Amino acid sequence: MSHTILLVQPAKHVTSRTFCDYESLRECIDGICKIYEEHLKQLKPYYSIITYDIRELFDFLDTLADIGCLVYDKRSNSYVPRNKIWIKEHIYLQLREDAHSQ
Repeated sequence: MSHTILLVQPAKHVTSRTFCDYESLRECIDGICKIYEEHLKQLKPYYSIITYDIRELFDFLDTLADIGCLVYDKRSNSYVPRNKIWIKEHIYLQLREDAHSQ
């Protein structure tokens, strides 16, 4: 379990910056998916079931002004910054792992 801090700036204005913290990277990835799902619910409020694929999720991440995370590393006792590309790779790995376990 690596404590992870998600940093998100949805718009160009610095006042849109926010953060969330999670007990693990897995929870953080789930949190990113939930952020996108909430975005979809706002776009399609009358849909009872909303589906999406990973490409749509990645396109959404690309629309954000900035997204990154700080992942705690026990060995160095510090937080390691991770960028959008790293986040996308870990989303892919986690979703693939989840699909294989079902």
